[in-house]
Amino acid sequence: MDLITLDFETFYDKETSLRKMTTEAYVRDPNFEVIGVGIKLNNQETEWASGTRKQVTEYLSKFPWESSMVVAHNAMFDGAILNWHYGISPKVYMDTLCISRAVHGVETSSSLKALSERYGIGEKGDEVLNTLGKKRKDFSEEELSKFGDYCVNDVDLTFELFKIMAKDFPRKEMKLIDLTLRMFVEPILDLDLAGLEYHLTETRSRKDALLTSAGVDKADLMSNPKFAELLEQLGVKPPMKLSPTTGKETFAFAKSDEGFKVLEDHEDERVQQLVAARLGNKSTLEETRTQRFIDISKRGLLPVPVRYYAAHTGRWGGDDKINLQNLPSRGVNGKKLKQSIIAPEGHTIIDCDSSQIEARVLAWLAEQDDLTQAFTAGEDVYKKMASRIYGVSEEDVTKEQRFVGKTTILGAGYGMGAVKFQAQLKTFGFDIELAEARRVINIYREANWKINKLWRDAQHMLTGLSNRENIQFGLDGVIQVVDGAMLLPSGLKLGYGDLQFTQTDKGVEFDYKTRRGRTRIYGGKVIENVCQAIARCIIGEQMLNIAKKYRVVLTVHDSIVCCVADAEVEEAREYIEECMRWTPHWAKGLPINCESGTGKTYGDCE
Repeated sequence: MDLITLDFETFYDKETSLRKMTTEAYVRDPNFEVIGVGIKLNNQETEWASGTRKQVTEYLSKFPWESSMVVAHNAMFDGAILNWHYGISPKVYMDTLCISRAVHGVETSSSLKALSERYGIGEKGDEVLNTLGKKRKDFSEEELSKFGDYCVNDVDLTFELFKIMAKDFPRKEMKLIDLTLRMFVEPILDLDLAGLEYHLTETRSRKDALLTSAGVDKADLMSNPKFAELLEQLGVKPPMKLSPTTGKETFAFAKSDEGFKVLEDHEDERVQQLVAARLGNKSTLEETRTQRFIDISKRGLLPVPVRYYAAHTGRWGGDDKINLQNLPSRGVNGKKLKQSIIAPEGHTIIDCDSSQIEARVLAWLAEQDDLTQAFTAGEDVYKKMASRIYGVSEEDVTKEQRFVGKTTILGAGYGMGAVKFQAQLKTFGFDIELAEARRVINIYREANWKINKLWRDAQHMLTGLSNRENIQFGLDGVIQVVDGAMLLPSGLKLGYGDLQFTQTDKGVEFDYKTRRGRTRIYGGKVIENVCQAIARCIIGEQMLNIAKKYRVVLTVHDSIVCCVADAEVEEAREYIEECMRWTPHWAKGLPINCESGTGKTYGDCE
C-alpha cells in the first residue's frame, strides 16, 4: 500500500475560518477555496501544487488513491476537502493528530508545532499568518512560492511524525481511526429539514410561554443578582455554592446545582414557573443545536463528527460543535433531534447498545464471581441488590426499590461514599437520610468485598506507578503496569502524568498533572478509569468486526450505530448483536450482552 502524506492550504479571513466556523461549515462554505496542496508520495520529495480547481483536480488524479493510505495532521479537515471537493476516497485515512492523542494522552498538546518540538524533527513555520484574507489570485509569484515552502514543510513534519509514532502503534487502532474519520469524511446519513424547522419554532414558542407565565422579562432572568431578588420576593432564599474558580460563595443557579434542582419542585407554583423560565432562557443548547442541524441540512448530508480518543480512557467524544454523544433522548421533545437524523432511501438504522458493560467489567475484573455469574445467567442484578438492601424476596422488590438497587450497582462500584450516594439519589427524586445511605453503601461493600479489595489494590498500585515499577495488577493477563503506566489490552497505555504523592493525616494521597492543574487520583477512580478503558477496548474490537460487513456511522458511549440496506435488516441485526456479545480472547469469562433497535430515524431505534 502506498503512503500519501497530504496538506491542503485554504483561503481564510476574519469571518471565514476554522476559528469562527465548524469544519463542516468551513469546508462547505461558498467562499471556500483551495490555495494549494502539498503531497508526498512514499519517500519521494514533497510537491506543492497550486492552480484553478480544474488544475488541482487534474494534478490529484495522477496519484493512486484507491490503493493508498492518506496521512494528514487533522485528517478530518484534509479528508473532507479531498472527498467533498474532489470526490476522492483513499483506501485508508490516517491522522497523526489522532495517533498523538492515543500515544501522549489528551492532557498534552497534539498540535503539529508541539509534536515537532517534542520529537525534535524541525520547526513549523508561520507563513500562513501572512495569508489572511488572500484568495489565490491575490498572491504574487513570490508569495505563493513562500506559501508552498510552508506547506511542504508541514507535509514533511507530518510524514516524520507518522514514521515515529506509527512504528509501534497498534494496527487495530489504526483501523479504528480510519473507521472514525469515514463517519465524517464520507457521510451517508441525512437530516429532516422540515422537522427541524418545526422543532425550532416549537422550542422558541415554549421559551416565550414560560417567560410570559412567570411574569418577568428576559433581562431579569439572565442576571444572577436580579434572579436572586425575584426569588427573595417570593420568600425563597437563593441557593449558594462555593465557586471552583474563585473559592468564594456564589449563586447556585446552574441546572446541575442540587439547590437549584430542588426549586423545580417548590410548593409555590410561582417559584416553579420562575425556575422553569430561567432554565428555558438560560439554557439555549437545544435551540442552538437545532439551528446548527438546520444549517447542515441545507448544505448536504450529515458528516458525523466523532473524536477518536477524546477521553483519558480512550473513549470517543463529540466534535465540531454538534456533540452527538449527548443528544437528549427522553420525552417527546427530547427525541426530536435524534429523530431528525434519517437513513438514506432504501436503508435502515440499527442502534445496538452494550448492556451494563462497565458493571460487568468491574465484577469480572475484581473476580466477584457471584455477581459475574448473575450477569452470565441473565439475572436481574438490580433486583438482587434491592432484595439484599431491603430484606425482602426478589419477587417482592418494588419498582422504587429496584431503582435504588440499580443506582447502587452502577454508582457504588467505584468507591462512592454515603454523602455522594445520598446526593445522587436526590437528583433522581429519592430522598433518604444519610444514615440510610451509609447502611446501603455498607451492604454493597460487604456483598461485593472483592470489588472493595480491588479499590485497595489500585490504591497500592499507584505507589508502583509513581515509582515506575513493573507490577501485575488486577485479573491476570488483562492489565500490566510498565514504565509508569497501565498497558491496556489494546496495546495503548493509561497513565497519570507527573504522578506525585503527599503524606497526609488520612494517609498517602496522589495527584497528577492535567491541563486544568493537578487532579486528585485514588483507588476507586483508578478502577473507574480502568473499567471504562477496558469497555472501550471491547467496543473497539466489536466495531471492527461489525465494519467487516456493515457500515458503522456512529458510536455513542457503549453503543454502535450502523446503516444497512432494508433487505438486510434482520440478518444485519442478528450479526451486529452477535458481534456485540463477542468477547476478545483476553476477556475470557466476561459476560457481555446487548440490546438493539431499528428505525428509519436514529430516534426511532430506541
